[in-house]
Amino acid sequence: MITFRLAGFYATAFAVIGISTPFWPLWLKSRGLGPEDIGLAMALGIAVKIFANPLIAVVADRHGERKRLMIALLLVATLVFSLFYWAHDFWSIVIVILVFQAFWSPALPLMETLTMQTTKIEPLNYGRIRLWGSVTFIIGAWGMGELLSKGSVDLVYWVTLGALILTFLSTLTLPDTRIAKPAGKKRPIRDVLSDRTFVTFVVATALIQSSHGVYYTFGTIHWQSVGHSEAIIGWLWAEGVIAEVLLFMWGDRIVKRFGAARLITLSGIAGLIRWALTGVTDALPALMTLQLFHALTFGAAHLGAIHFIARRMDPSVSATAQSVYAATVMGLAMGVSAWVSGKLYSGFGSQAYYLMAVMAGLGGMIAYALRQRS
Repeated sequence: MITFRLAGFYATAFAVIGISTPFWPLWLKSRGLGPEDIGLAMALGIAVKIFANPLIAVVADRHGERKRLMIALLLVATLVFSLFYWAHDFWSIVIVILVFQAFWSPALPLMETLTMQTTKIEPLNYGRIRLWGSVTFIIGAWGMGELLSKGSVDLVYWVTLGALILTFLSTLTLPDTRIAKPAGKKRPIRDVLSDRTFVTFVVATALIQSSHGVYYTFGTIHWQSVGHSEAIIGWLWAEGVIAEVLLFMWGDRIVKRFGAARLITLSGIAGLIRWALTGVTDALPALMTLQLFHALTFGAAHLGAIHFIARRMDPSVSATAQSVYAATVMGLAMGVSAWVSGKLYSGFGSQAYYLMAVMAGLGGMIAYALRQRS
């Protein structure tokens, strides 16, 4: 039953991500934003995590709180997202993005720590809980592609809003796993940032995950520009996550066999190959093959990161560690990558992927140095 309740959150939250990640740039384009504006708007939204995630995480760790905080965050995030209906110019859209992300983004790392701490109490398998998020990402990406092939791009807004409402409702069912409060005057942020191994790990994963910048920001727009339909694009996104699901099914065994750092290293090598070849060809058979690499470029890096943090960091600072990771990797690094992607794609088209390949390869090299510490 606990597995079902945890999986329910991942299923609804990643439905939101599956619907919006491939197609939100198309909605922004429909509101009159050009490539550089889209890149900047998405970069600013991502960058909010730098401030919001650690701030909320410190509150969570100091009070040992997860569930109630997530309920409040998701309620406000859903209400704020509804305001996109009235946003029709660059700055009004950016303001809503900033406020929405300030409440939405901290909820996801809090859920990761809630899940990992619950697995220490109950005999649960993280990979098989998390894979339901990937399943609904697939359904969201594929389903949204099918809907857009027949309907208005405004459906992206309405379907995402519906999924957000379901995500909020799912938080009400989560187990109320309490985390021990830090002893004495312990400062979670200081303790986390003073760990040099943790900082090295963050740098490595930041390079690898932010190498997805061009793909996340302009993958759909580029594939549409070379003649692939919205339905085909939805399938391409879904295919990548299907491969990710298969990895998560055996994720815990894979981590035990190879170690978290080696998984992250493998992710960097896979990213080097994937992005270098994606910059070369737009042929559908090649793209279908390369999308399978998503299991490694994202899935292996994410799985390795979650287990690295859970094994290395004390539970009393787990939310802070997870949020610093999310703020730096999925916030600062991804935000800079999205902004740079706008500049690169505007000037070089699909050749922007070449820089992403270099970033992934460098991240893999740094992660290799951690193999004895995880």
